[in-house]
Amino acid sequence: MEFKDVIQNRYSCKKYSDIPVEPEKLTAVLEAGRLAPTAKNLQEQHIYVLQTPEALAKADAVTPCRYGAPVMLCVAFDSTNVFTYPGGKRDSGAEDAAIIATHMILAAADEGLDSCWINFFDPDKAKEILGLPENEEVLMFMDLGYAAEGTGPLANHASRKPLSETVSYL
Repeated sequence: MEFKDVIQNRYSCKKYSDIPVEPEKLTAVLEAGRLAPTAKNLQEQHIYVLQTPEALAKADAVTPCRYGAPVMLCVAFDSTNVFTYPGGKRDSGAEDAAIIATHMILAAADEGLDSCWINFFDPDKAKEILGLPENEEVLMFMDLGYAAEGTGPLANHASRKPLSETVSYL
């Protein structure tokens, strides 16, 4: 699929079928995350694949937004292995994890999978229920699977501000 088609056609899926995600497609999505750029190439990400009934039940305990997806990815990062910006007010952890997640969402679309970025959860509760290491912070969950029949983008999916409202040339 052409990259332009991937970014124009992917949408946040809100209802999944029970068709399992093929291991090779899951691996391709995870590989896209592995190849994503990170500050100073620190690669502080850790991706947790939730696909067993027990793991998915843990995700369901922290967010109502699984929408029946057969796989959820939890994107976390090692908060002790981040680049701190000059001035010391920010670090690269959340942004690097967001780049990784974005790569995986686009790779999912390229593989013919549907996905949804989930940020409706308490990160501390997610970390606790999943039993993640103390040094890791959870950025997001990503639903992954095949859309249920009749599912499509929300009505406002194609609504975008014009570039003139979101870009300034200095």
